[in-house]
Amino acid sequence: MPGPIDLHTHSSVSDGTETPTELVKAAVAAGLGTVAITDHDSTAGWQEAFAAASGTGLTVIPGMELSTNYGPASVHMLAYLFDQADAMIIAETARIRDGRMHRAERIVERIAVDYDITWEEVLAQSVEGGTLGRPHIADALVAKGLVSDRSAAFESILHWRSGYYEKYYAPSPLDGVRMIVAAGGVPVLAHPATQGRYRVIEERAIAELVAAGLFGLEIHHRDNTEDGKVRLYELAAKYDLVVTGSSDYHGVGKHNRLAENTTEPEALARIVAAGTGSAPYRG
Repeated sequence: MPGPIDLHTHSSVSDGTETPTELVKAAVAAGLGTVAITDHDSTAGWQEAFAAASGTGLTVIPGMELSTNYGPASVHMLAYLFDQADAMIIAETARIRDGRMHRAERIVERIAVDYDITWEEVLAQSVEGGTLGRPHIADALVAKGLVSDRSAAFESILHWRSGYYEKYYAPSPLDGVRMIVAAGGVPVLAHPATQGRYRVIEERAIAELVAAGLFGLEIHHRDNTEDGKVRLYELAAKYDLVVTGSSDYHGVGKHNRLAENTTEPEALARIVAAGTGSAPYRG
């Protein structure tokens, strides 16, 4: 069905608050024509999302938000239309999820010295088989009344300067792009011009990623700075990268709303034409 295109959303398989079925229902209610399910380091929600979209007219783009590390910064890579059965994808995402979980457990151990929270309470906020991370710690802190909401948790106890923070294993952006492309997928750099310590990656690195197969830049995103967007447009034009826009919807886990930023149909058509590992599901 015609309608806005939102290429970055999360379900409860990672750190969203809605199941894949509920996410699809929310997308239909929001009037979307196309939605991508892009849970962190997991494809576990794809089949449920497809089933929920059946008969609705909604197109679901199978995807994932792959964690990568670039020096001291965490860089996220949106991956579309790759083969979820690819051996390297399966192995690497399992390693990332395992690293995230053990890192989260160590963070909780540190927090528990100063606050009344347990690892069991964090596990209770997650979905079995999903990607567990700091948002689930935030939800446990909210449930215990220690903070008012996720945003408050990340601005205080879970802030990277709080003393509780710890990084986790993830491949480099270059290895991430290579892995996605090898699996028939289409890599798009997620919100690469956000505030704080996450700035626009320098052009040298962008050029290296493009040579490896980087396909696009997520420019229309609420976390990108206005100056950063200008620079990203320059890079997109220079390297012929597709420009996307997305909500980064997490249900009630973030203030982001479906379709608050969207992707042009021509950009989606380029992505679909390039993806060979899987196909859009047309409900």
